[in-house]
Amino acid sequence: MKLVIVVVQDQDSNKLLNALTDHNFRVTKLSSSGGFLKSGNTTFMIGTEDIRVDKALQIIKDNCKSRDQLVAPVSPMGGNADSFIPYPVEVEVGGATVFVLPVEQFHQF
Repeated sequence: MKLVIVVVQDQDSNKLLNALTDHNFRVTKLSSSGGFLKSGNTTFMIGTEDIRVDKALQIIKDNCKSRDQLVAPVSPMGGNADSFIPYPVEVEVGGATVFVLPVEQFHQF
């Protein structure tokens, strides 16, 4: 048995949740927030048999795409303002960060 932990942008969460449940994966959805852009994320926990991990990964890959987004940088507080760039910067966001962990025991009560 494996535990698949997936962190995605909120924009992709409903689409991914629907795709996973359509393929009979049991999913726990948690709200989370990212550190870099301080934007909303969703973390999914999926418990599944070893043979179904590849199917779960394919569903995640198909439903979570990275995209470019303009981000307004935060002005430095007490730092050197000489190198501060006051205009928006384009960064790549989205996609999915996935961890696959072995599960030693699983109990359902």
